[in-house]
Amino acid sequence: MSELERLDRLAQEMGELELDRLVVFAPVNLRYIAGFTGSNGLALIASAIGRERHMFFTDFRYKTQVLEEVPDVFEIVIAPVDVIESAAQALTEEAQQRGPTAVRGAIGFEERTLTYGRHARLRELLPPSWKTRKASGLIEAMREVKDEAEVARVRAAAQLADEAMRGVLEDGLAGRIERDVAIDLELRMRRLGADVPSFSSIVASGARGALPHAQPSAAPIPRNALVTIDWGAELDGYCSDCTRTYATGKLSSEAGDVYELVLRAQQAALAGVRAGAGTRDVDAIAREIIDDAGHGECFRHGLGHGVGMEVHEGPRLSFNAPEKDLVAGNVVTIEPGVYLPDRLGVRIEDLAVVTDEGCELLTGLPKELTVVA
Repeated sequence: MSELERLDRLAQEMGELELDRLVVFAPVNLRYIAGFTGSNGLALIASAIGRERHMFFTDFRYKTQVLEEVPDVFEIVIAPVDVIESAAQALTEEAQQRGPTAVRGAIGFEERTLTYGRHARLRELLPPSWKTRKASGLIEAMREVKDEAEVARVRAAAQLADEAMRGVLEDGLAGRIERDVAIDLELRMRRLGADVPSFSSIVASGARGALPHAQPSAAPIPRNALVTIDWGAELDGYCSDCTRTYATGKLSSEAGDVYELVLRAQQAALAGVRAGAGTRDVDAIAREIIDDAGHGECFRHGLGHGVGMEVHEGPRLSFNAPEKDLVAGNVVTIEPGVYLPDRLGVRIEDLAVVTDEGCELLTGLPKELTVVA
């Protein structure tokens, strides 16, 4: 789906909600609907029921870039001071052109990304003929369902991240500093062409593996232990996310049993992923297996989340998330884990695109317990 098709769909939805304008400020949403990759921009989207043009505001730093990236259906405005002030001026002029007897207009804004201060400034500058309404989620809902081109970008990011990890594993893990492994992994991704890592890589070995979001430490990775690595790449604006847990030698029977439990739960949950499956139902598949093994209290995060232009987006697969059905084109993680405090942790995560028949894995590294000395 092109930016123009996305704009048309967004404008139609705005008309159904009786919004005349939508203020889009979040950089990721600006890239999605307008292709803009700069750090400072604002779009005023016009409803399909009106006759106004879409408008795009940025500052002088992006005068050339905005013309190259943003479609010509937008009227481009280079803000002399601030994009909020320039947008307010444009809306004021629009209200004046409508005349004093015009029906009061409604402006939607993304309250999750437009700060209170910026919204207050916008409201202060607008004439009374405009009213503002919360309208978060319109673009985010569109982003949850990926088209073939978007899936291809996520797949490419995942393949790049897999290749980087293979290089790290060739150099071994035991005895290396956790932080050095994370740095090595992220450098390899950048050298392979990644824009950036899609998040700060997690490398957690031994007892630190029981910390789901542990930061890599200055400690060496011990032998005969588990080490969990969670990493991803951002490529052409789309992210990947994957977790593998490796052994650095002979494991205790407890560690081996926990690994096999998490693997079984993950494979069962993946088998339940398909269009029409409930997000809570898929979470419950893995959760029941782990509960039945007596480790339910050691798996308290959700089973997964959407991935796309951001590494965490909708839909959420979790026992405490709003229930909704998966649809073809969702790209989601499936990542159960068991974390035994002060002893060990295991998490196994794959990235998958939902299809009508099931799902296609985008991450490709083996999941059988692998010893990396």
